[in-house]
Amino acid sequence: MARARHKLTNAELKNKPPGKYSDGGGLWLHVRGNGVATWFLRYTSFGNRHEMGLGGYPAVSLKAARLEAEKWQIVAREGKDPIKERERRAREAERNMHILSDIALDAFESRKAELKGDGKAGRWFTPLELHVLPKLGKMPVSQIDQRDIRDTLAPIWHEKADTARKAMNRLSICLRHAAALGLEVDLQATERAKALLGKQRHKAQHIPSLHWQDVPGFYQSLDGGSTTELALRLLILTAVRSYPLRHMHLDQIDGDIWTIPAEAMKGRVGATADFRVPLSQEAQRVIAEATPFARDGFLFSGVRKGVISDITMSKFMERRGMAERPHGFRSSFRDWVAEATNTPHDVAETALGHTVGSAVERSYRRTDYIEQRQALMERWAGHVKGTTTEIVQMANRTRANG
Repeated sequence: MARARHKLTNAELKNKPPGKYSDGGGLWLHVRGNGVATWFLRYTSFGNRHEMGLGGYPAVSLKAARLEAEKWQIVAREGKDPIKERERRAREAERNMHILSDIALDAFESRKAELKGDGKAGRWFTPLELHVLPKLGKMPVSQIDQRDIRDTLAPIWHEKADTARKAMNRLSICLRHAAALGLEVDLQATERAKALLGKQRHKAQHIPSLHWQDVPGFYQSLDGGSTTELALRLLILTAVRSYPLRHMHLDQIDGDIWTIPAEAMKGRVGATADFRVPLSQEAQRVIAEATPFARDGFLFSGVRKGVISDITMSKFMERRGMAERPHGFRSSFRDWVAEATNTPHDVAETALGHTVGSAVERSYRRTDYIEQRQALMERWAGHVKGTTTEIVQMANRTRANG
C-alpha cells in the first residue's frame, strides 16, 4: 500500500509543538524545543537509513521542501546516495565558479616574488589583460578548451607574434595554477591551440639602434639637462637595460661602482648575485648632475611619482625624428666592442650583463672582469664624447681563477 503524501498543511505548520512530523514520501519536519524548525529527507541507500537536511522552515516553504525531497528521492531510486551526490554537485559547481580572470590574478600574485620589481610594471599580466581576459575572463577555467584559445588569439597570432606567444605562455601558466588548486582543467589546451593556429609567420625584428659611429653625435646633443636626457646619457654610457637604469637608487652607488640588485637583472638565468657596473668618469659626472633631482633616493624620478618610464625615453627619441629606441644602444655598444676593440668575448658579454658559459664553467669562475670592464667603459665614454678614436687594445685576461 502506497504511503500517504502531503500530510502537512501550511496552516498547521506555524503552531507545531516540538517533535518530528512526516509529510509523506520521506519528507519530515523537525521542530526543536527552541522553536527552530528544519526539513529533512529520510531515505534508504544500500540498506542503510539516512537523513538529509533540506533547510530551515519558514525560509524553505512547504512547497519548496516537497520539490526538493522529490528531486533527491529520484536520485535515490537511481541507486545513488543523495547526500554524496549533492556534495559531488556542489564540488562541480564550485569548480565552475572559478573564472579565468580570478585564476589569472591569483597566478600573478603567487608569482610576483619571481618577477622583476614584483611585477609592478605590469608587463607579466599585460598580454593576458589585453588579449585574453576580454574574451575568456568570465569563462569558468574548467570549460576552456583549445578552440576557445584559438579563437581568442587568432587575430594576433601572426600580426603580433611575440605578444601572442607571451599571452599563450601566461595562459598556460594560469591553467597549471588552476590545476594546482585542484580544479579540473585541460592542461594540454594551449598546446592543442598552437597546433590549430599553425606556425607563426612572423619574423623577429631587432630593435632599431644607432650605428656606433653615430652615437657620439646623439650623445653630445643631449645637453638640455632634463631628467630624460640625463637618463639617456647614462643609459648609453653604461650599456645597461632600461629597467635597472630607470630604477637606479643612490644607495646602489659606491664611488665608481654601481651595484644592480640581482632581481632587477634580466637575462641572467640562474644568477643570484648582484651585478656590478663600472662607472666611467663621464658616467659619474652625469650621476652628479642628476642627483639634485633625485626623489626618495631614485635618481630618475617621474614627474608625479615613481620613476620615469621607458616610454618617456622612447618618445624623446621619437620627437627627434628617430626610429631607434633606447634599448638599441646596447647593440651600438656591442658592435663598437666587436668592430673597434679586441676585447675578449667573455668580457664583452659580461659588460652587457649576459650569462657567460655553462653552469659548470660559471661555478668555477670567480671573476666579473671588473678591471677590464672599467677600462672598456672609459674607452666607450671617450668615444661617445668624441674625445678618442683609437682602437682599444686590451690584454686577453679571460682565464678564471681556479
